[in-house]
Amino acid sequence: MNNEYYFALSKARIERAAELYEESKMLLEKEAYKSANNRAFYAIEKSIKALLATEQVEVTTHNGGLKQFNFIFIHKGDGTFTSDDYREIAHAEQIRNASDYDDFYVTSKQEAKEQVDAAKRFVEKVKKYIEGLN
Repeated sequence: MNNEYYFALSKARIERAAELYEESKMLLEKEAYKSANNRAFYAIEKSIKALLATEQVEVTTHNGGLKQFNFIFIHKGDGTFTSDDYREIAHAEQIRNASDYDDFYVTSKQEAKEQVDAAKRFVEKVKKYIEGLN
């Protein structure tokens, strides 16, 4: 596969990430906080996959994506993405796991709003980065 394919893939993925963010926002408004956490995390996860596509890297797991993001875009990166981004993403994954799998987990409106806001920041940051590659 060539550069054009991976660039198109990154654009398709960041568009999907933006859709997932919009879904998280709607779920927050409907007070479906656990579902909002889920969609917010997946917006972030799809953004990571969009970034990795710009480097022609494919992953099959969330953990693999996070590790590759950390290595390529934080440790070897140009400073656009920071360890703060990594921590926020790791936190979003923990909240998503609790929201999806812990039957007794109680999330608040504030927590869900924080997750949705984090997704917005990250999706926008990745979109700007990808647009800058043109």
